[in-house]
Amino acid sequence: MWLEVDGVVQAYGENQVLSRLSFRLPAGSIGCLLGPSGCGKTTALRCIAGFEGVLAGRILVKGEVVSRPGHTVPPEKRGMGMVFQDYALFPHLDVAGNVAFGLRGMGAADRQRRTAEVLDVVGLADQATAYPDELSGGQQQRVALARALAPRPGLLLLDEPFSSLDAGLRVRLGTEIREILKKLGITALLVTHDQGEAFAVADEIGVMNRGALEQWDSAYNLYHRPASRFVAEFVGEGAFVPGEVSDSGVRIELGDLAPPLSLDLPDNTAVDVLLRPDDVVHDDASPATATVLRKAFRGASILYTLGLPSGRRVLALVPSHHNHRIGERIGIRLEADHVVVFPR
Repeated sequence: MWLEVDGVVQAYGENQVLSRLSFRLPAGSIGCLLGPSGCGKTTALRCIAGFEGVLAGRILVKGEVVSRPGHTVPPEKRGMGMVFQDYALFPHLDVAGNVAFGLRGMGAADRQRRTAEVLDVVGLADQATAYPDELSGGQQQRVALARALAPRPGLLLLDEPFSSLDAGLRVRLGTEIREILKKLGITALLVTHDQGEAFAVADEIGVMNRGALEQWDSAYNLYHRPASRFVAEFVGEGAFVPGEVSDSGVRIELGDLAPPLSLDLPDNTAVDVLLRPDDVVHDDASPATATVLRKAFRGASILYTLGLPSGRRVLALVPSHHNHRIGERIGIRLEADHVVVFPR
C-alpha cells in the first residue's frame, strides 16, 4: 500500500476540518477526494503533502509514518510531487527551464535528458523554448505536470488542477493526464469539486462532506449504489420521489420497482426513491404520462424536467431527435436497474 490515511483529525481553532479521515491508495492507483467547497479535501491534501501536521491519526507512506501528532516529515522528504491549482510556473523561464527547475541536484547533461523525456511524455517536446505566457491554459497545465513528474515522485498530488479551464477541456485533459499517469505507473491523488474531472481521472473516488469521508468507491458505485443520501444527491443528477415498501419491492407513483439488494425494511415503510435521468424512459406507447416543464439540450440528448400528475418532478435523458415543447405531455415508463432507496 503506497498511501494510508488512518483516522486523521485536523482543526483550525475551534473549527474541526477533518474528522477521522481514513482511506488507502495502492501503488499505481489514481484516487480522488471529491466534495463541495469547505468539505476539507484541500486540507487533507496539505496534510498528506506535509504542509500541515495532524491533531490525531496517522499518515503512512509505504508503511512508514510520515505524520502523527507531534511528528511531521517535511514535504521535501516525502518523495511526492505536486501540481498546484494556479500551476505556479516561473514566467521568466521557458518551458524547459520550468521543468528542469526541480532537477538542480542532477548534472547538466542528465537534467537536460530528463527534461526532454518528460516533455515528450506530456506532448510538449516542440514547446521547450516557449514561455508560459505564450502557451494555452491546457499547455501550461502540461508544463506543471511535467515539472512535477521530472524528479520521479512516488506519489503525485493534484490540487484542483483543471479549475481554470473550460468544462470541455477539463474532461479531455483529465483523460489525457490519466493515460500519462497510467503509462508511467504513477500513484496519484486528485482533489476536486468537479465530478466530471473525478470520473475522467480516478480509479477510486472518496466523496467528502464536512470533513468526513461518506464513501470511497468506484465512480460506477457512487452513481448507482450511493452509501448515503448526501452521495446520492452530490454525484450525478436525479430526483427523489416518495415510495412505500411492499412485498414485491417498492411502490411509487409510476409503478412498482424491484427491491434493491440491500433493502431490509418492513412492508409499508415510507421511503424516498432516487430516480436517475436514465431510469425514466420516453415511451409514446406508455399509459403513464408527464408534462415537460424544462429542457436542456446536450447535443446527442435532451435532459427533460418532467412534472408528474401529483406535481412531483423527475428527470429523463432522451435522444435529442425527440424534441418536445414545454407544456407537452409525453409517455414515460420506468426502466430502473439500480433502485436506490433511503428511509424517509
